[in-house]
Amino acid sequence: MESNSSNTSGSNSTPSDSGSTTGNDTAIAIVLIIVGGIVIVIIAFIIYKCVKKCLRRRKRVELHSGTASSIDEGTTPNNLETSGAAVGFSQVELESMDRFLAEILQERPIKFTSFHLKSFTENFSEKIGSGGFGVVYKGQLPNGIPIAVKVLNSNMDKRAEEQFMAEVGTIGRTYHLHLVRLYGFCFEPTVKALVYEYMENGSLEKHLFSSEKKIGFDKLNEIAIGTAKGIRYLHEECQHRIVHYDIKPGNVLLTVSFSPKVADFGLAKLCDRENTHFTITGARGTPGYAAPELWMPLPVTHKCDVYSFGMLLFEIIGRRRNFDLELQSKEWYPRWVWQKFEIGEIDVVLTIADIEEKYREKAERICKVALWCVQYRPDERPTMSSVVRMLEGEQEIKDPADPFQYMVAHSLESIATSSTGTTADYSSGAARASSSL
Repeated sequence: MESNSSNTSGSNSTPSDSGSTTGNDTAIAIVLIIVGGIVIVIIAFIIYKCVKKCLRRRKRVELHSGTASSIDEGTTPNNLETSGAAVGFSQVELESMDRFLAEILQERPIKFTSFHLKSFTENFSEKIGSGGFGVVYKGQLPNGIPIAVKVLNSNMDKRAEEQFMAEVGTIGRTYHLHLVRLYGFCFEPTVKALVYEYMENGSLEKHLFSSEKKIGFDKLNEIAIGTAKGIRYLHEECQHRIVHYDIKPGNVLLTVSFSPKVADFGLAKLCDRENTHFTITGARGTPGYAAPELWMPLPVTHKCDVYSFGMLLFEIIGRRRNFDLELQSKEWYPRWVWQKFEIGEIDVVLTIADIEEKYREKAERICKVALWCVQYRPDERPTMSSVVRMLEGEQEIKDPADPFQYMVAHSLESIATSSTGTTADYSSGAARASSSL
């Protein structure tokens, strides 16, 4: 009986143990299947992302290099139409372009092809400006962003090509609220162009010297401060200091809300912050705005931009060119402002400039800052950070010294060495000296 009981007990325990083992195996198998499925999904997702990234990179390379569409060597903006049918948006890889547009603020300037430019500008149909450099056309990117396309003259000499590369190499490194944005460029044997953001109100020069005063003084004051902030960024906030060399009203462009942006970096130069002085080859800048050291054998620093900005401030105050032969008075405006300031008659300057009483304090501030900016010695000129603070009223402005004292010496020397023995008054001597700057 004991034996049977033992056998019965043994036989009863075996199915239970077997069932337990089978259940555990099933649970493990289910877990393995689930984990395996998750791993497979993750691997598939990674592969998908890698393939997508590779395709995106390949399409971007095709877009940048222009392999998607090429152009015959004899084609220029003037005869593109003869090279084939008009190029529409279908010939631009819209998918790749959309990705580019979405990332454009994080990217360096993009290399466009001639066909891209033809498409953007509808066969260069709307001309908005021209000059010795070439022609500017209005256009838009496929997503509707307006652009300005500066097509350079095809017969570019070495200096012009250097300016082209300076433009791409300097403005392409920057992004600031008060600097014109360079979207891209085209550099082909017969077509060389720069693609910028479009500025609806053109240059400050167009509005400043117009007979119609469309911009009030308060807005002009904002334009002065914004321009100063743009130059401050170039000098003090970029990884490498950028010297513009050609600050003037024509190179300050205005948005639809008249916000200023510094433009035209064709003469700009990158330099290390540690190098406070550097040499330049050939004359730079525009006469009347260029600092004396740019035209004389003197050391050059970034303070040459400060001088040019000071000259721009004088023209903002007077709403006139600093040296204008068409005016009844032939005096050089900056020196005339100094003469009035020196004898305590700055109000005369502001009255003649037709500046309202409520803006007199800001206007006087601009006059003082301008006189500091155009000091003869570069080390006596303020930094652009100080200029911004002074214009915004955050820094006290001490009375400036005579910035044109060197002109007296220049005039006296001219009189002493004159072979005719004729005399000349101080004003005419200063005017001759100023016209040489």
